[in-house]
Amino acid sequence: MSTGIKKSPSNGSEKILSFEEQQAKINEVKRLIGTLPDKLSIYCSDGSISRHLRARNWNVKKATKMLKDTLKWRAEYKPEEIHWEEVAREAETGKIYRSNYFDKHGRPVLVMRPSCQNSKSTKGQIRYLVYCMENAILNLPPDQEQMVWMIDFQGFNLSHISVKLTRETAHVLQDHYPERLGLAILYNPPKFFEPFFTMVKPFLEPKTYNKVKFVYSDDVNAKKIMEDLFDIDKLEAAFGGNDTSGFDINKYAERMKEDDKKMPAIWKRGNPALAASEPAPTSAALTLDSIKLDSDSDASDNGKTDSSSSHGIEPEVVSDHDELVAAGTRNATEDVH
Repeated sequence: MSTGIKKSPSNGSEKILSFEEQQAKINEVKRLIGTLPDKLSIYCSDGSISRHLRARNWNVKKATKMLKDTLKWRAEYKPEEIHWEEVAREAETGKIYRSNYFDKHGRPVLVMRPSCQNSKSTKGQIRYLVYCMENAILNLPPDQEQMVWMIDFQGFNLSHISVKLTRETAHVLQDHYPERLGLAILYNPPKFFEPFFTMVKPFLEPKTYNKVKFVYSDDVNAKKIMEDLFDIDKLEAAFGGNDTSGFDINKYAERMKEDDKKMPAIWKRGNPALAASEPAPTSAALTLDSIKLDSDSDASDNGKTDSSSSHGIEPEVVSDHDELVAAGTRNATEDVH
C-alpha cells in the first residue's frame, strides 16, 4: 500500500473516495504525465499528485492539466534553486518569515507582516514568497504536508494594499502549491481591510477562502482560539503569546543559510526519504516540450471542482466560521512537495 494518499475531510461537495479509488486516479495521472527528468519526477510523488487531485476534486483531467502547468513553471522558475543571498534584501524587515515554532498539529508557521513591506518590485516579492514556501516545505515533519499562515496587521494602512501583488500571490499559491495551506489567520485586520478582502474574494478558490480566519485580540474568544492552536509560551507576543524575543534578521539569515545547504540533497533520487515512493524513470528523461498540456486526461470525470482564476492572487486566509482548529495531522511521509 502506497503512502501519501491523504484522506481529507468532506467539505460540502468534495468527493469522498476509497483508498483504491484514490490510488487508481493517482496512477491515471502518472500515466498521462509520462516519464520526466529527475527533479520533476521526484516532484510527482503520490502525495503531490494527490494534492493536485484534491485541489480539483479528484477530476483527473483538471488535476493533470494543473500538474503539467506546475511542472512547466518549476522547470522554468527553478524554485528549489533560490538561495538566501538572492532574497535576503526582501527579508530584512521580517515581512515574511518562517517561525521557529509549529502549531499543535505539527504544521510550520509562516508569519507575514504587510506593514513591513520594503520593496516595490512584485517580481522580487514573489521570488521571496516562493523561497519561503520552499523552505517551509523543506521543514515539514514526516507526518505533515500543510502549513499555517499568520498575518499580523499591526501598523497596516491603505498604502500597503496592492491588488496586483495580491493577485499574483494567489496565482502562485493556489496554482503551484495546492493543498499546502492548512489555515490562515488574519490577526487584528483593520475595518477598512474588510471591503478589500471582499474585492479580492473572486481571486480565491472556495477551498482557500474557507481556510481564512479573522481573529481580533479584543474578542473574548481570541485567546482560546490561539491556545487551541499553539503553545502560548512559544507563540509570539504579537499574536497573544509569551515569546517577546521578536524577529532577528541575523539569526534568521543563519537559519536560512543552513537550510539552503540541505536543499540539494532533497532533490536527489537517492534520498532515502524519496526512494521508497518514487519509481525510477524507465526510459531516457524527456524534456518539458514532450508534455502535452492539452491532453485529454479523463473526459468522463466531471466531478465538481474549484473555480481557479487564471492568474488570481491572494494570501489564503480563513473565514469567520467557528471551525478553526484544522483537521489533524496528515501522513505525507514521502512528499517533498
